[in-house]
Amino acid sequence: MIRLGIIEDDEEIRTMLDQYFGGQAGFSVLLSASSVEDFFEQWTDAIHPDIVLSDIGLPGESGIKGISRIKRRAPRCQVIMLTVYDDADRVFQALCNGASGYLLKQTPLAKIREAVLSLYEGGAPMSPGIARMVVEHFNPKNTRDLAENLTPREAQIAAAIEEGLTNKEVAIRLDISLETVKYHIKNIYEKLQVNSRHALISRKYR
Repeated sequence: MIRLGIIEDDEEIRTMLDQYFGGQAGFSVLLSASSVEDFFEQWTDAIHPDIVLSDIGLPGESGIKGISRIKRRAPRCQVIMLTVYDDADRVFQALCNGASGYLLKQTPLAKIREAVLSLYEGGAPMSPGIARMVVEHFNPKNTRDLAENLTPREAQIAAAIEEGLTNKEVAIRLDISLETVKYHIKNIYEKLQVNSRHALISRKYR
């Protein structure tokens, strides 16, 4: 029997997860709360969850901070983040704080069930896009080769971003509109295979 905890502030999603796993053979939902604080208020010494499914954007304490609290209370309990956030910063914050899996909320219930089973059996489940982000972080393609795909204007904008300029400052420096800057940044992200300013700047120093 896999004993679950759920931390999700969206009542509809929380109820859906509770009812789904509550009706699955081999699963038991021990705790279901709308916040980290409420989760810990309900968590008595008689309750021993194996895995917690937790959102990140929660009222009060964030789900990322909640991971370390859960691990301190029950070191063997594992946490899967189930969230809408797919940016590199939150993914790596969650993993560095002790999360064992990272799924996006659009993941079908059957796939979430598979992920929980995988984690229970020693895996590290992640949504495909998240897994690719993690792999690319540790095995980046050659930045110089990718940068050769940039147009001269895109290279100017990328360099300005690496200097720390905001979109508005880039627009002023290059005497172009803010919308044009945003359009070029979208293309730069695609060509350099990054999804945030932080990731773009980080590539420069690899």
